[in-house]
Amino acid sequence: MLSILKTTKKLLQIALLLLLVIFVESNNNSKETKVLNDNYNKSIDLATMAMKLKEDIANDLYSAKDTFTGDLTSYLPTCPLCSGKLACLPKYNVLDGTETYNDISYGKVQIVASSKNLPCGSIVRLNKTKLSDDPVFAIVLDRGVLGQDLDLLTSSMDYARMVGRSVVTYDVLRNGWQ
Repeated sequence: MLSILKTTKKLLQIALLLLLVIFVESNNNSKETKVLNDNYNKSIDLATMAMKLKEDIANDLYSAKDTFTGDLTSYLPTCPLCSGKLACLPKYNVLDGTETYNDISYGKVQIVASSKNLPCGSIVRLNKTKLSDDPVFAIVLDRGVLGQDLDLLTSSMDYARMVGRSVVTYDVLRNGWQ
């Protein structure tokens, strides 16, 4: 009888120990694991994060939001129905031969006229080897064409003739001023 009591006591101790282990483990699983950062030079982490963010922004800046196909033509600021002032920036006078715009995000870009399908301030990338071996970036600052067509502002008749009229596929990189 004494041996049965000893065995029962041992089994109860083992059972209580097992319940205690299960209880402790279940409480540990519900807590979040925290990582301790002992890096005392936190400026390196911030500099790395800033470089990564800048890289992500640059990559996004030049990714196409949409792609269209239309006719590409060109015009001079002195054309018969042109006033020399742009529809989107009426105080931006191009009669002095200006054919580019300094955009805060894209730098020096060409100026194009578009229909209202593209809001003023939209940035497009033209992949037209007739114009340049590199992509041509342009901003919509004028109106006067229909549909998906673009009209490139040029300062010389020779360049306007070289552009002529052709079908172009272009990417919209920015939709409006944003």
